[in-house]
Amino acid sequence: MQENNDERKVLKTAIDIIHHINRAFRMSKIYEPNNRIFLRQIKLLHHYIQNIHKIQGESTFILRQNSLLFNNVKLKFSFSNYYLFKFIYSELQKKDVGELLFLPDVTENELSRFILLLAEKNLSPDNPFQTFLDRLKERNINNIHVNNIPAFEKTENKEKATKKIFFLSMTHLKEMFEKQEEKHISLTTTKRLMQAIFNHISDNESFLFGLTNIKNFDEYTLNHSVNVCILSIALGKKMGLDRNELIDLGLSAFFHDFGKLKIPKDILLKPGKLDKKERDIIQLHPHYGAEMLIQMKEFSHLPLQALNVAMEHHSREDNSGYPKYKKKNSINLFSKMVKITDFFDAITTKRPYRKKDFSREQALSLMLELSGKEFNPLILKVFVNMMGTYPVGTLVLLNTAEIGIVYENNAEAINFYRPKIKLITDKLGNKTDGKVVDLSEIDAQTKSYKRTISKTLAPNKYNINVSDYFIAEAE
Repeated sequence: MQENNDERKVLKTAIDIIHHINRAFRMSKIYEPNNRIFLRQIKLLHHYIQNIHKIQGESTFILRQNSLLFNNVKLKFSFSNYYLFKFIYSELQKKDVGELLFLPDVTENELSRFILLLAEKNLSPDNPFQTFLDRLKERNINNIHVNNIPAFEKTENKEKATKKIFFLSMTHLKEMFEKQEEKHISLTTTKRLMQAIFNHISDNESFLFGLTNIKNFDEYTLNHSVNVCILSIALGKKMGLDRNELIDLGLSAFFHDFGKLKIPKDILLKPGKLDKKERDIIQLHPHYGAEMLIQMKEFSHLPLQALNVAMEHHSREDNSGYPKYKKKNSINLFSKMVKITDFFDAITTKRPYRKKDFSREQALSLMLELSGKEFNPLILKVFVNMMGTYPVGTLVLLNTAEIGIVYENNAEAINFYRPKIKLITDKLGNKTDGKVVDLSEIDAQTKSYKRTISKTLAPNKYNINVSDYFIAEAE
């Protein structure tokens, strides 16, 4: 029991070390190296490293593909501190560092110089590791050692892998739609896809959110179902569901619109307003969906919630919607979650029967107005916070006159309004394949933010297809 307690203590201290590396890293961008706030973080960082050495005699971080090991034990991060993993993993990977070792004799002064070096960006693109290693030696940082990432440990571009999973999901669902009459549908591949989506949400959430901006009119039901699946798993993750529950939620969301296969296309794609008879037919798709899921040969491998979601994803919090239920508390939790993600993706997709196109920002505002009537208020609040004030994919004008796309939300609450932006025009309005800039970045001379969002823009007015930029980034 004592050994387990010691191991837990070591792993907790390892995360504390990353926390103070992160804090010092951010402070280095704002304050001078002799500032007491910066030095306080260095002192705490040194304290935790020394504590580890007293217990285990070493302090080594190792990157292994999508994992981070400390003294050869895999670190586990909670939802609340996952940003620390993303930070240290990203910063070490940029420098091609696969192993970071703090020796027992490391000093506070060395740690200070190391943090300043870690924050530098002008590394050689051809050999970032050698540049980083040379600078460690130049600055006499002798008690911090690094090794590069072995070739066999390097994986393909994260964005490219995420894009591959997105389109594989759509292809798989299409195959299932085509085979549904045969009822010979294997759920083994579907479950593996759910697990892959979960992994990519954990590792690359913002980019996956960016891909949900893909709106394929010809394959609307497929595209929409995949988007709803991704957003639902992410929402469930934010609500604290465990991995198995998230897989079940993903499966339920994946099949939520299965019943639309039995709705005539001339009704689904009708450009004008539906008459009463057509609306009645549309409102049968929840029943059709549940019926088709029950008829699957592998129905026993589906979570029971999949039936609930197929039936209930158009039920409203105020007991209206369809089909009718006697009590709103009889609506399944998964159904309430998919109700939100389904509505969000649907209303932000251009459809032939809808005159107005909603941006993601406008959609969230409308949904908040409908809180308590259409949606469960508590779940909606989690969803809105997850998407952020400026959801990934939002087109924005900066105070520098540059135009960009929200590429990633900053995890820390202090930077909630300062996401990372992919620049797509310069200050003169010329289109460009610009870099991704962090709006939380401070100008060293003025001590003020380098860039700030002035307002959001409507992509269609500028003939901009937001999803193209995420797909291009994966290439």
